[in-house]
Amino acid sequence: MPAMSRRSMLEGALGGALGGATATLLAAPAIAQGATLKIGLMLPFSGTFAALGEAIAAAFALYLKELDGKMGGRIVELVRVDDESDPAKAPSNVNRLLGREKAEALVGTVHSGVVMALVQAAREQQIPLIIPNAGNVAATRDLCSPSVFRSSFSNWQPAYGMGKALAAKGVKKAAWVTWEYAAGKESAEGFGDGLRSGGAELTKVLTLPFPETNFQPLLAQLPGLKVDAVGSFFAGGGAIQFVKDYAAAGLRDKLPLCGSGFLTEGVLKAQGAAAEGIQTALHYGDGIENPKNTAFRAAYKTVTNRDADVYAVQGYDAAQMLAIGLAATKGDASAVKDISAAIRAAKIDSPRGAFTVSASHNPVQTIWLREAKNGENRVIGVAAESLADPGTGCKMA
Repeated sequence: MPAMSRRSMLEGALGGALGGATATLLAAPAIAQGATLKIGLMLPFSGTFAALGEAIAAAFALYLKELDGKMGGRIVELVRVDDESDPAKAPSNVNRLLGREKAEALVGTVHSGVVMALVQAAREQQIPLIIPNAGNVAATRDLCSPSVFRSSFSNWQPAYGMGKALAAKGVKKAAWVTWEYAAGKESAEGFGDGLRSGGAELTKVLTLPFPETNFQPLLAQLPGLKVDAVGSFFAGGGAIQFVKDYAAAGLRDKLPLCGSGFLTEGVLKAQGAAAEGIQTALHYGDGIENPKNTAFRAAYKTVTNRDADVYAVQGYDAAQMLAIGLAATKGDASAVKDISAAIRAAKIDSPRGAFTVSASHNPVQTIWLREAKNGENRVIGVAAESLADPGTGCKMA
């Protein structure tokens, strides 16, 4: 979601060059078995992504409560650090958790630039890390590690599902519109791969610099592209503006608009009638019928007085995954290989539907096809079943 090139993310992870800052990440100190287990929640609790961070943290705490506050037989203390979605502050925030706070496991974050400091620490110090949102593919491809897991998605997955679903409907040619940044590029690759899996073709990718929202020059090009549909990756305020501008340009009836689920996730109310009927693909949606989801949504609503969304599900499942790993080691967070083996062997009973974890530690999950209707992203079918990220470049140590 954030504006950061893939090259910048790799440099940030391998060299600590995050937003111009350099830092040596501190090693996690050994803590006696049986002592309180500190888990660092490094998430945005202020700024643009604050609601996402709070949803992840609340759902993580909800699952911990189901375990009577323990993982692997040890009482858990959650240490919250506001990362402010600022890559420049990420190394010092990680050092605080590993140094002063003595965290033995890490959970974070939303921003793809910020998460690279967490990945760096997890790789270098072999500290368990669960990523509950950031979708940049590098974390579970080039930079994969036995200590790094994702409970969310790769940017490639939802877009692949959308492309596959379009091809299945008979679409032959489609275009993709997005911001010029890592998430946009990775989503475009997934969309194209999904189309090609069904014999269709991605003929054009239109971009504009992040976070600009002057979409008119791009919208003006669409009618002349001779495509059957338009796919898109935008999120937040940009998604609201794009969907409204698309409808205002009179394109809705001529070129069906679709996209990765973040095009309408959490913004349907603001998009209003302009979003009605838009189809998207994501690993969660409204109307999923399974006992786990029913119980989870009721419990989350009771605790937070908010309806659960994809971010809450990802936080809940981050807790599930970490608990599975720690149960296998009786609370020894330093036994990374055993934690990794346990999570890889598990079938996680998620509100999204049960999923497993790939060899590169990314969820192998159903990508649901959804349609915006009456203020909900209603699940109307399966876009891609048991979809794994390709894991290209992953060489697990």
